[in-house]
Amino acid sequence: MNGTSEGPAPAADLEEAAVTESDITTTHRAAFLAAPIAMAVVDREGVVVDANPALGELLGAVPEELAGTVAADLVDLASDARTWHAYREVLRGRQAKLRCTRRLKHPDGHSLWAQIKVAPLAGDTPGVLLSVADITSRRELQSRLRHLQMHDPVTRLPNRALFFERLSAALEPESYTQGGTGRIGLCYLDLDGFQAINDTLGHRIGDRLLAAVAERLTRCAEGAGQGRATSPLVARLGGDEFALLVEDSTGTEQLADLAESLLTAIQAPFDIGGRRLSVSASIGVVERLAEGTSATGLMQAADTTLYWAKADGKDRWTLFDPERNANRVTRQALASTLRPAIERGEFALEYQPLVGMEDGRLRGVEALIRWNHPQFGVLTPNRFIALAEEDGAIVPLGRWILATACRQARQWQLDQPDEPPIFVSVNVAVRQVWDSDLVADVARTLKETGLAPHLLQLELTESAVMGSSGRPLQALQALSDMGVRIAIDDFGTGYSNLAYLSRLPVSVLKLDGSFVRGFQYEGEGVAPNPADEVVVEAMIQLAHRLGLTVTAECVETSAQATRLRRIGCDTGQGWLYSRPVPPDRISGLLGVRV
Repeated sequence: MNGTSEGPAPAADLEEAAVTESDITTTHRAAFLAAPIAMAVVDREGVVVDANPALGELLGAVPEELAGTVAADLVDLASDARTWHAYREVLRGRQAKLRCTRRLKHPDGHSLWAQIKVAPLAGDTPGVLLSVADITSRRELQSRLRHLQMHDPVTRLPNRALFFERLSAALEPESYTQGGTGRIGLCYLDLDGFQAINDTLGHRIGDRLLAAVAERLTRCAEGAGQGRATSPLVARLGGDEFALLVEDSTGTEQLADLAESLLTAIQAPFDIGGRRLSVSASIGVVERLAEGTSATGLMQAADTTLYWAKADGKDRWTLFDPERNANRVTRQALASTLRPAIERGEFALEYQPLVGMEDGRLRGVEALIRWNHPQFGVLTPNRFIALAEEDGAIVPLGRWILATACRQARQWQLDQPDEPPIFVSVNVAVRQVWDSDLVADVARTLKETGLAPHLLQLELTESAVMGSSGRPLQALQALSDMGVRIAIDDFGTGYSNLAYLSRLPVSVLKLDGSFVRGFQYEGEGVAPNPADEVVVEAMIQLAHRLGLTVTAECVETSAQATRLRRIGCDTGQGWLYSRPVPPDRISGLLGVRV
């Protein structure tokens, strides 16, 4: 037959195949033993089958002695649950590989950082290949780079980045729920007078001063940390700002003691390059429960408190006050919504009677503004007028008050034409004179409302009127020439220069309530102070000699009214007659004795 048939391979071919496989195994073994990378073959049970010399050298052991040992023990794979689980999954063939970093202890005492890789052996060979690389040099370089990145080069203190890293870690729940006080404290410090030193002596001296300050702060922190688990972390946040973070604080007393020690340490003069330099510090102190506190919230509170310390006179520490902060937040909220509130019509006027002392008849009213705030309720002028003056909103607000009050006064006159008309008194801020044409505003308002000029009274504070010159004085004179009455409010609290009044276009003095309160002596045998009456009587008599009328503010009792009437006071204003009331209540007082 010419066909071919398959039979057993010749003996020579089998021998050649066997030799080739043996050569390959021998080659792999030689490469394994000569490899500079530390390696070990590990069976599926996790036991070392073979180890190369590089591994023995790395671990300080004879390679032959490593065979039979538990691989996980050699390279610390069981120290955390996640790595241990992954390692076992690789041994069972359920996971492709494992890579992790471990710090290993060498028998001679030094430590090393190792990168460990575990992967299945090639082909169908059971077990895994364990490789260990010494990365100590790399880790040390990374550590040095991180230190440079996270520390200030001038003071060698932790910088802002490291400070916030530590702060954020301290506010993690696992940090304060596993023992400790569960509280956190912060001293936020800023140097007083540093900028002047930096500007006059140069940055080199300034940097040396900052380094010296850092040394003193560090010593204070070390002293505060004695007997405790950790010392406060001292960091330079930038410029001349430093922070001391107190983890597991024990309360405000601990932070107060630390702040006091910081102030004392910095107050001592510094010897910098043969110069004696002095600076002080302002410190904002915050201490609270860590739970519910954020890094941003804590720093905002510290920054606010530092501002208070500066505003209160510097060279001091100030403790965060939630109530004071709430007032600040409210103030900011009011300032930001004041102008829109005018457009939304959130303001209203109430009126307080001005009563003739002789006959008890209503002579006029003072217009008092109220803000019907949608969030904070009804606000009186002391809550927002200063804000309006600061940002200029007092100009449009003042125009609205003037127009509304004049319109209402004219309406009362039209509603009761048989009664003598009453005047309306409107408060005016000095900024209204400077930032607007007050004379033109008044003239236009009187024309639009039909109110006679003599039925409008404008009130300015004593300090504003007494210091008037230039444009304000010209405006007051023009208004007086127009027939509008000018009154000095809260008289007696400022210059009190009665002689100067003769040169001003003023027609009314309103005595400050502090003078009137001294007249109150009803009940329990409390005698009046004769000096109060002598002073007020002299002021009234001199005002009358100058052709001025006098209104007493804050009249609360009939005894006060009687004494004021006896010494010649013209009109009175206060709760004895009426509190500020809506316009319809004033209508009922027209033509009757109050």
